[in-house]
Amino acid sequence: MTAYNFGPGHPMAPERMDLTARLARSLGLFELDHVTVEAPYVATDPELESVHSAEFVAAVRRVSEDPYATDESRGLGTEDDPAFAGMHEAAARLAGGSLLSAAKILDGSALHAVNFGGGMHHASRDRASGFCIYNDAALAVQKLLDGGIGKVAYLDVDAHHGDGTESIFWDDPRVLTVSLHESGLTLFPGTGFANEIGGPAAEGTAVNIALPSGTGDAGWLRAFHAVVPQLVAAFQPEVIVSQHGCDSHRTDPLTHLNLSVDGQREAATAVGNLAARCCDNRWIATGGGGYNVLQVVPRSWSHLIAIAAGRPVPLRTPVPEDWRTYVEEKFGASAPGLMGDDVELWWRSWEVGFDPNDAVDRTVMATRKAVFPLHGLDPWFD
Repeated sequence: MTAYNFGPGHPMAPERMDLTARLARSLGLFELDHVTVEAPYVATDPELESVHSAEFVAAVRRVSEDPYATDESRGLGTEDDPAFAGMHEAAARLAGGSLLSAAKILDGSALHAVNFGGGMHHASRDRASGFCIYNDAALAVQKLLDGGIGKVAYLDVDAHHGDGTESIFWDDPRVLTVSLHESGLTLFPGTGFANEIGGPAAEGTAVNIALPSGTGDAGWLRAFHAVVPQLVAAFQPEVIVSQHGCDSHRTDPLTHLNLSVDGQREAATAVGNLAARCCDNRWIATGGGGYNVLQVVPRSWSHLIAIAAGRPVPLRTPVPEDWRTYVEEKFGASAPGLMGDDVELWWRSWEVGFDPNDAVDRTVMATRKAVFPLHGLDPWFD
């Protein structure tokens, strides 16, 4: 997976893959009896074309073979997505991980699957964008639908709006896309507001919670629990596919949210609980953004793996010494000592009432008013 490499200095550092796998292994998560680790395969062109156009896949192949033959009209060779030799194979391998996850859910050999190399949610049908070439999460959703699943809920907790996945299923009433992200007023891609609710054939199935810059754990968790469980329960999906970009962390260099690893772990727990309650426990989780490569990404995604494995790692667990030594020797930087950030997690339940003077509450209410009635829910009380 580390072949997905845009070059030195690019924020999407491939080291985050290696560090996550090493930390999960050091925590014993890969050795659990009920956990299987499988290598992602390179997705075929017909598989990729289930959500991408054949012309786009062909363009990626051309750039992959000749990085000087950029195609900026399709987002290939831009500052965000620099062209590199082998781009097609690297991106298609990340896609293959999510397709493999969907196959395992469909054949019943797994209830939960994690592809922390996936979550490339900005890629649309015809264009790469925001460090994302092929949209593996959308591919997993489409494979589930093609395999007989009637409804899928896609939940995106990345700091950036999941615009590509939303656009691919914009007019498909079988897919509920929910994105909690920093407002497009202050962050790329500048979209994802409450009034973006889906196409004419699927109104209410695109859901956006555009959180104000600076939102922390309490506001984020309040917003999630005020919107997501109600809509998922009303939609009644058969599988949840989730995207767990951890760039919402307070130290992430590209965003302006203020979450902790503790809050991100709580978000993953909440998504897993929804799968257990609403989807017969069927859940595919992917990675996504996350640009504090040493301090945040490996811990956040190791928590995600542990939650999916049914063996949550307590936040006060010391980070394994062998992993800390590896980080300090390879990168010359100090590694975190604990698996959490040692913060107090608390949030106000929506049931205590709506505060019109609170920017997060105004965001939540805008979303509830836009989509709750389309699902038979009351925006004020449900």
